[in-house]
Amino acid sequence: MYHVLLYYHYTRIEDVEKIVSEHRQFCREHDILGRIYFTEEGVNGTVSGSEESIENYKTMMIHHPLFRGITFKESTNDNHTFQSLRIKYKKELVNLSLEDDVDPKVLTGHYLTPEDFIDYIDQPNTVIIDARNDYESKMGYFKGALRPNIRTFRELPNWVRNHKEELEGKTIVAYCTGGVRCEKFTGWLKREGFEDVHQLHGGIQTYGDSNQTLGKYWEGTMYVFDDRISVPINKVTPTVIGKDHYTKEACNRMFNCGNPQCNEQIFGSQAHQHEHLSGCSLYCSMHPENRYVMTMDPEEVLVLKENLRNKYRSNEIKRPIHNALQSFY
Repeated sequence: MYHVLLYYHYTRIEDVEKIVSEHRQFCREHDILGRIYFTEEGVNGTVSGSEESIENYKTMMIHHPLFRGITFKESTNDNHTFQSLRIKYKKELVNLSLEDDVDPKVLTGHYLTPEDFIDYIDQPNTVIIDARNDYESKMGYFKGALRPNIRTFRELPNWVRNHKEELEGKTIVAYCTGGVRCEKFTGWLKREGFEDVHQLHGGIQTYGDSNQTLGKYWEGTMYVFDDRISVPINKVTPTVIGKDHYTKEACNRMFNCGNPQCNEQIFGSQAHQHEHLSGCSLYCSMHPENRYVMTMDPEEVLVLKENLRNKYRSNEIKRPIHNALQSFY
């Protein structure tokens, strides 16, 4: 079994380039793959490796003077959940693009344990806000939560300002995957004048791992940024809320449209993805830059393209199509 770590830690880092170099060397020596981002304000990462490698990694981080007090969310998988190692410098740990940034070590919302979080869910004056992007919440969410229709985290402040009347005077509880976005978002909410602000400490994954909550009140699965795409949370009454893009059948599997100019994230089985050349529409399936097609045998591609054209002509596939598709008929 491989072990997967999700973690973040807000801490002041003076020489980011040095830390990046040291980190990259350690991960390569221990066959650790994943994505790790460093900034002057801390670290945010997800990595996978063998049990021994991950234990060595945790020991290194825990004893590093910059990362003392760091906590990890850990799970297991049959294989590496990443194909490569990516360690890089970013301007912000999570991108809110504020003119006056928020320091979570100075200002952040009140932490709620998973057990405390449940107590807040049913309170009439409580508003639960999903602080993630729209494609993440399509995979799963807390029952009754407000799910802003945003593509990026930096759009969230404007969403709040546009819904200020709904939120004023409410008890606000925010949640995200592992907690890193809520640290900054809830601090910003308090600075904006909202007084009763809380966050699910450790995020959805910690909630799902809790033996007290067993993930109840969670609908669907949780979107993750690795090869697994989603992981189960609710161990009491698990549900599937996603629908196959092509058949509308229940589906938890998500992938990106093969057209790099579209890149829409959609649900679909592996068989349906292949049949449609990973396109969300005929236009994207036929697109000359389709990334999925580039990995396939050219003769198979020709057959699949002709099959798709025939299905669209016969209305066997009934989906809205772009005007540019008229040339295919």
